[in-house]
Amino acid sequence: MHALPTHLEEGRHEPLGTHARDGGVNFAVFSEHAVRIELCLFDASGTREIKRYDLAGPHDGVFHGFLPGVGPGLIYGLRAHGPYRPEQGHRFNPHKLLLDPYAREIVGHFAWRAEHHGYELGHPEGPRSFDTRDNAAHALKARVAEPLGESPARRNPPRHAPASVVLYEVHVKGFSKTHPGIPGPLRGTYAALAHPAAIAHFKALGVTTLSLLPVHYAIDEPHLADKGLTNYWGYNTLGFFCPDPRLASQPDDPAAVTREFRAMVEGLHAHGLEVVLDVVYNHTPEGNEFGPSLSFRGLDNRSWYRLVPDDKSRSENLTGCGNTLNVAHPRVTQFVLDSLRYWVEVMGVDGFRFDLAPVLGRTDRGFDPQAAFFTAMRQDPLLAGVHLIAEPWDAGHDGYQVGRFPGRFLEWNDKFRDAVRGYWLGRESRVPVSRGEFARRFTASSDLFHHGQRRPTASVNFVAVHDGYTLNDVVSYAAKHNHANGEDNRDGRDGELSANFGAEGPTDDGAIRTTRERVRRAMLATLMLAQGTPMLNAGDELGNTQGGNNNAYCQDNPTGWLKWPEADASLTRFVGELVALRRSEPLLRHGCWFSLPPGGPGDASLTWLTPVGTEMHVHDWHGAGCLAFACRIRAHDPAQPAILLLFNPEAAPQPFTLPPGPWTLLLDSSGSLPPTHASAASAHLTAPARSLLVLRSH
Repeated sequence: MHALPTHLEEGRHEPLGTHARDGGVNFAVFSEHAVRIELCLFDASGTREIKRYDLAGPHDGVFHGFLPGVGPGLIYGLRAHGPYRPEQGHRFNPHKLLLDPYAREIVGHFAWRAEHHGYELGHPEGPRSFDTRDNAAHALKARVAEPLGESPARRNPPRHAPASVVLYEVHVKGFSKTHPGIPGPLRGTYAALAHPAAIAHFKALGVTTLSLLPVHYAIDEPHLADKGLTNYWGYNTLGFFCPDPRLASQPDDPAAVTREFRAMVEGLHAHGLEVVLDVVYNHTPEGNEFGPSLSFRGLDNRSWYRLVPDDKSRSENLTGCGNTLNVAHPRVTQFVLDSLRYWVEVMGVDGFRFDLAPVLGRTDRGFDPQAAFFTAMRQDPLLAGVHLIAEPWDAGHDGYQVGRFPGRFLEWNDKFRDAVRGYWLGRESRVPVSRGEFARRFTASSDLFHHGQRRPTASVNFVAVHDGYTLNDVVSYAAKHNHANGEDNRDGRDGELSANFGAEGPTDDGAIRTTRERVRRAMLATLMLAQGTPMLNAGDELGNTQGGNNNAYCQDNPTGWLKWPEADASLTRFVGELVALRRSEPLLRHGCWFSLPPGGPGDASLTWLTPVGTEMHVHDWHGAGCLAFACRIRAHDPAQPAILLLFNPEAAPQPFTLPPGPWTLLLDSSGSLPPTHASAASAHLTAPARSLLVLRSH
């Protein structure tokens, strides 16, 4: 490295972060309450500090400077000076080297050490004490990144229409780690997700949009590190501008990691596949007031985090993870928006699924759908064309907000999951579901989403996701089996709807296996044919199992990986057929709310029928004796064919009287009836046990 300048030039206060420009590097760091911030430069190994500069400012809460004669590859950290008054929410400690929140490349290997804490571990005063040890030798550091232009993936993104979207929730590593068609060195990486073998699978299924579990730079929680486990899912983000190196082919080269991620998105786009990221802008790995000072806490604890109003020495925990980002603060709002824009413009992605999304709209008065963050995001021209998906609950008071997100947000609908499971598990379910509840969820939960110009596609329907049982385990286990997580089976959701149909886990009993297979296929058919936006949990099309573990967040091993060698090829074909049926029949992906006949052009109406062919009345909806029923969907144009769906969750076959036809059978989820089976006008048809049938009129 050439000799460094004696003084730092004032530079610009924007954009925030570090940017190589004009023969040097500009630095801009936000802190509303710091009195001084030092820029610390390190040698190429990142272990020896070689120079410090005071940044200029603050100007409007931003410290900044320009260093001429340097460029990409420069390794640096920050030290923040200010009051250490925990009772006022201030935890400045210049003995702690801090990571730039805007870092685009992160170097080093993190390990939990006492000196990362701003207070002295074991001190009688706990987090009100002050630690003077320097942590720089072991701290993660930022590296100035090479300027990157717009991602090539932005030139022609797929942009699937909302009513055509089929989501596929997938873990980058877990998808390919055992895939026999992907070369060994690539398995478990970003590159593997865009490998021809992976793309062939996605295309065979017919999914349009990959929803990736977190790919931001994350670290493991200390309790996992103590047990030799890792946060496999990655919901513990520290670097909101960096792809996780653990998922890359060259994890030790941050620039190579970024290139691989960009190439993955570009490769998927080339085959019409969108990429949505699961993002965690609700908490950081710094935990509660007993946690370390790695970045945000040390730079400005009171601005970055929500603190308990009557005791600002304590972190407000609305996430279950110890702290909560204060997105209501304008600079934190700016940070989240800057990060989102970066992943769209530079990395090329097509949207976001927001983990614990109510946190983003939390104000002093609770959750507000019109909070400043939502308003700013909806007005942003770059974000206007991407998918926005909310996990509409957090761990705080009044945290369940399904149906309350604004504008074009889609929302995970757990009521759909519970209704579909309860209905098809039937008598085996601990919570039986009525025909009325099932019908409401099958038609996009109008009680939750039919308001404020929202459409049925706002309901993201699922029967299983990463968090909980796989679909195979829903029909194979009556209780969770999470002992491998090291918490004596206490973690994970108790009472998750499931049934084993007579044997816990794998069995050789033919009758039990047949029942499980029928219920599983009926649930998959319900998922793919219901109104709303379907989301398939990766591996459910293979029959994947996690051995009854319904919280495999720390299982970076065969438990958490898809088991390709054991894949059920016939089930995979069945899912592909379901998606193809949804795509071929417009009434099965109707993007507007069903209307009452006669309606207008573009409208469609739906009629619910009893097994004997009469329209459902109030007493039918509440009757507990029979759960089988049917629905007929008709377009406004009588020349267009109608669709008839027969639902039979019972353990015995169920006769149905069909409306005037004739009708042609398109699907029998049980596989018992021949696909060419046709019914004449006013005919009868017996639905096999635990089956969903689809017919089309001539």
